[in-house]
Amino acid sequence: MNLIRNYRNWRRYRETVGELSRLSNRELSDLGIARGDIPFVARKAI
Repeated sequence: MNLIRNYRNWRRYRETVGELSRLSNRELSDLGIARGDIPFVARKAI
């Protein structure tokens, strides 16, 4: 079960990084996120 949970968390992380990366710098700024913070924010989303 741990393997399945880890895989799902990894997928959720990758999807979040992808979605945030597609936003413009202006849109990220409106959300209070800097482009360099995307991996950190995505990890918190898990």
